[in-house]
Amino acid sequence: MKRGAASRGRRRRKNGERAAHAAAAKRAAASARMARTAFLVGTGWLLVGVAQAGEAPTQTDFGGAGHWQTPSARMAEEGELSFTANRTEPYTRYNVTLQPFSWMETSFRYVAVTNRPYSLSPSLSGDQSYKDKSIDAKLRLLKESRYLPEVAIGGRDIGGTGHFGSEFVVASKRFGDFDTSLGLAWGYIGNRGDFSNPFAVIDDKFRTRPGRDDLSGTGGEFNTIRYFRGRPSLFGGIVYQRQGSPWVLKLEYEGNDYKHEPRPNSRRNEPQFTRLKQRSPINVGVVYRVNRNIDLSAAYERGNTMMFGLTLHGNIGSTRGPAKALDPPPPVRAPGETGQPVEQVDWASVSKELHGNAGIRVSKIAQRGRELLVTGEQDRYLYPAKGVGRAARVLGNRVDAGTDWFTVVSTREGMQISETSIDRRRFDAFLAHDIDLKTLRLSVEQNVPLAAPEKVLYRAPLDRYTGGFSLGYSQNIGGPDAFVLYKLSANYDAEFRFTPNLWFNGSLSGNLLDNYDRFKYTAPSRLPRVRTHVREYLTSSRITMPLFQLTATRRLGADWYGLAYAGMLESMYGGVGGEVLYRPFGERWAFGMDLNWVKKRSFEQDFTFRRYSVVTGHVSGYFNTGYKDILLAVSAGRYLARDWGVTFDASRSFRNGVRMGAYATFTNVSAQEFGEGSFDKGIYVSIPFDLMQGRSTPNRARFVWAPLIRDGGARLSKQYALYTLTEDRDSDLFNDNLDKIGE
Repeated sequence: MKRGAASRGRRRRKNGERAAHAAAAKRAAASARMARTAFLVGTGWLLVGVAQAGEAPTQTDFGGAGHWQTPSARMAEEGELSFTANRTEPYTRYNVTLQPFSWMETSFRYVAVTNRPYSLSPSLSGDQSYKDKSIDAKLRLLKESRYLPEVAIGGRDIGGTGHFGSEFVVASKRFGDFDTSLGLAWGYIGNRGDFSNPFAVIDDKFRTRPGRDDLSGTGGEFNTIRYFRGRPSLFGGIVYQRQGSPWVLKLEYEGNDYKHEPRPNSRRNEPQFTRLKQRSPINVGVVYRVNRNIDLSAAYERGNTMMFGLTLHGNIGSTRGPAKALDPPPPVRAPGETGQPVEQVDWASVSKELHGNAGIRVSKIAQRGRELLVTGEQDRYLYPAKGVGRAARVLGNRVDAGTDWFTVVSTREGMQISETSIDRRRFDAFLAHDIDLKTLRLSVEQNVPLAAPEKVLYRAPLDRYTGGFSLGYSQNIGGPDAFVLYKLSANYDAEFRFTPNLWFNGSLSGNLLDNYDRFKYTAPSRLPRVRTHVREYLTSSRITMPLFQLTATRRLGADWYGLAYAGMLESMYGGVGGEVLYRPFGERWAFGMDLNWVKKRSFEQDFTFRRYSVVTGHVSGYFNTGYKDILLAVSAGRYLARDWGVTFDASRSFRNGVRMGAYATFTNVSAQEFGEGSFDKGIYVSIPFDLMQGRSTPNRARFVWAPLIRDGGARLSKQYALYTLTEDRDSDLFNDNLDKIGE
């Protein structure tokens, strides 16, 4: 018996070390895609002062609306984004909370457990503390009314290690300046276990909650066998805030007795859980709201521990950003000015003004009867209606009354996407405030660009070469070598056009400042190493060539588009590939297919390759539900590790261009082969820089939180995607921002 017990102990320790090493590798790669612009995005929207009606609810220590340790049923406004950092011994928490819908709240976080080492091996992580990552979700079931409370259901740390896993149901009711909450929690929030599980009447399995060792898989899965299991506890709280006051008082009664705190990386003969001293289950504290975007918090928790926290928050889904003081003023028609016949207009000068004022890089100006057509690509304004309105002003000042309609034919990378026509006289009446926007809308048409007889008045010379320097920032978060590994680089990007539909583009990147000399851990993998060589790609050379690509586009029919490319397609892969897309104009759906042969590049990111090659590609379908601009995308095919599967992506777009979404990939690779995480998944936010600058721009920042970078479910990171290039085919994108047409 003793020998058997010792053998089991040795196996557990070895398995624990392997798990710790595997976890370290994945955390070292985690968030490589998320980093370059996240800090700038958060800082930017705070600096411009996002003023919104109402007040966002205060955040808990774990992120999400609530008290200190416990949630409430409250929800922030749609589009709210919050970042919280706080310290309660022995935990330091970094939380990000998103509110994609009024009824749904999501959070993700890193928790530094500062009294535990990152791993059992000092050579792996040195003296770095253990880092745990988790994701939460909360759904509103009932909205508050005069007599009924607001009710929500949710889960904390719903996948992965589940160290802080908990499920809850909570109700909140407001009484004047007091907002009260009462809830029932299972798991971490309800660890005290006040009474028997009421769900036991359904099944005896609900009586006990499986421990961590009872869970199957390798982490990252949704641990459904634990949900609502075990003995629950009551929790509740009171929030007091006088109207107009920046001070918020919060008092809570929590259901955790701190006798079963997670104890990761346990030493030999130590229990799996540890106990923290708790003198009182009542936590009390105060929040000072510096302004609409900054909250400072302090609380006394567990009857013996202070908590200090900072929350940055803003509604990125509804803000329109600062006034565009650096944009050129819109053209104003001089009194009595009538313009010239189209044959006498200096169209080269008009083309220059259209680019400088309306943001349209003109390729052609033509006449079709009493209609004037401008063909070109918008490269300044985020909102298409703003560019069309300014183009109509420019043209209205230049041509006489012989032209009744102004049409802008939108192009992307040499492909005609859509054409927008505006009735000249109705537009003049709108500018003179003789008609309103609703009436003008009836005089704005969007159509499929069709070949028709026309008289070409001007063809712009091809702008063959563009290039410039920029600074880049990248980072890895949550790895064993350091919690944050960073790199500041100087980049030069260049593009040469052979024709409007055929061009070369490339980039060189030079390392200026970094701490990647500490990045020493190489992630293990049971699959072909298609992504987990991230350390080698980041540290092998100070000068790299991430991109060196020849690209061709073509409009294949009224609703068909094609794309072909060859070269060094991304930092890890080079090869050849192509994509086709069918996107009917004005429809909510589209489908396409891509096919690629790629070979793994050398770690130095030059013109040499490693031995691994693969044929990869997917068939994809897109559907806009029409409800709050929710886009569903499904892609099925072969991935870089030669696994087959499906990727699901759901996102919600706001009127100002902000998009929040999540994705998950499931392949024929088993959870054991995939490793920690079990399947690929992530959350992302795409934020236009237009919301943070005093000058208009169509560029945007994309923040991706992928808890792991693994080899299973990995896709090629293509430079261009036809669905994105053809977004002007979405008539809702134009109509939702038609108010910009007069700016």
